[in-house]
Amino acid sequence: MPWTRDQIAARAARELRDGFYVNLGIGIPTLVSNFVPEGMDVTLQSENGMLGVGPFPFENQVDPDIINAGKQAVTEAKDTSYFSSADSFAMIRGGHIDLSILGAMEVSETGDLANWMIPGKMVKGMGGAMDLVAGVKRVIVVMEHVSKDGASKLLDTCSLPLTGQRVVDMAITELGLFAIDKKGNGGVTLLELAEGVTVEEVKAKTRAKLTIGAAVKVA
Repeated sequence: MPWTRDQIAARAARELRDGFYVNLGIGIPTLVSNFVPEGMDVTLQSENGMLGVGPFPFENQVDPDIINAGKQAVTEAKDTSYFSSADSFAMIRGGHIDLSILGAMEVSETGDLANWMIPGKMVKGMGGAMDLVAGVKRVIVVMEHVSKDGASKLLDTCSLPLTGQRVVDMAITELGLFAIDKKGNGGVTLLELAEGVTVEEVKAKTRAKLTIGAAVKVA
């Protein structure tokens, strides 16, 4: 079976490292906070001015004043601090965030990211996505592999307005984990395959130049 949203988030959490400062985007990325490996020193940052975001609360733990940038209730870590949104974006723009895990509408084989608008649909603005992809050291996208109409979201070229060019290092979908060649000639390499998913299914649902990693079993 393809990975669930929780399994995608859990796989993304395996990319965390001790000492990392990490920003989690809206949607599947927020679930990563539930899967931080026990004993690992990772600090989660939210654009609305919170450093030290904990996992989602149980119903009896909800505090309506403690929310992430997506206005979801979260918990505090033991060393949480609060500050203005201006200070929060100074952290991001100053290169102090090691990793950003974001959702996406489209990702190209050269690492271009489109995740903020669909032409013709009302949007409130790009939010912090443009700052995040420009200011952080590494970007991982977690998303469904295809859109609601069945179109691939992993493409040779993005068709939607871009959030950033050559910014995505890795994409994780329900089908597997993909490395993005953002610094070279472009291309997507399948490094891990979700259990029960075939290479042929990945090929059929991917519209980017695809290479199958040596560790992937081609059944």
